[in-house]
Amino acid sequence: MDALRGTVGVVTGGASGIGRALAEALAREGVKIVVADLDEPGMEDAVASIRARGGEAVAVRTDVSDLGSVRALADRAFGTFGRVHVLCNNAGVGVEGGIEAATHRDWRWVLGVNLWGVIHGLEAFLPRMIAQGEPGHIVNTASMAGLIASKGLGVYNTSKYAVVGLSETLVKDLKPYNIGVSVLCPMGVTTRIGQSDRNRPSALRNDAPSAAEPVELIGRSLAPDAVAEMVLAAIRANQLYVITHDEGLEPLRRRFERMEQAIRARKP
Repeated sequence: MDALRGTVGVVTGGASGIGRALAEALAREGVKIVVADLDEPGMEDAVASIRARGGEAVAVRTDVSDLGSVRALADRAFGTFGRVHVLCNNAGVGVEGGIEAATHRDWRWVLGVNLWGVIHGLEAFLPRMIAQGEPGHIVNTASMAGLIASKGLGVYNTSKYAVVGLSETLVKDLKPYNIGVSVLCPMGVTTRIGQSDRNRPSALRNDAPSAAEPVELIGRSLAPDAVAEMVLAAIRANQLYVITHDEGLEPLRRRFERMEQAIRARKP
């Protein structure tokens, strides 16, 4: 999509962090925005900021782990603006700790938001986006943790690896429909994902607090606005991977070198 003005975008997790930066960056390009989140004050503040700059935006409280809630989001988006061209499946949460210590509630919560949230977005929006017959783009937020596994992030890694694989397949499936796909794989970004528990449902809270040691991230921490600009460039260029940090190159190289070595090691 090289022409964004006059199109419609939906951003989940749009009340703060990368989601809010995406919503505001798209709005600056003339995109009408639907901000979806559980954080109602944050959503309203994001919408007010967009409107103050002359943009069009609405807020819709949405639990991406619930298909009915995401279908209601789609109904509101199409009902308000008639079309959706850019879908940012961005909502995400994280937990730290080794897989051996992960609880069933950890798995349900993280996969429910990080993976099922993306799936629900596709289920609710894609059929209508295809039916409208116009160029479009899907942005799925994964992580460098979806490309490189890190000790102490097993549940999070699992969810993000799945989003990367889903996106790599989706770009092939959607090619006939003129709908592009990008998968966002950032390293450190100055967001509130470390405080994800603030939105954790009571039914999925652990009985005892986690004793996990904080995971040390390598590389710089980028501002959400910088990441949003990279995503806009990827939408325009129809670029699949949005890898935000140069520091990710060496770990990626080592991973694929190990794969190559494993193949060569079994040859006679």
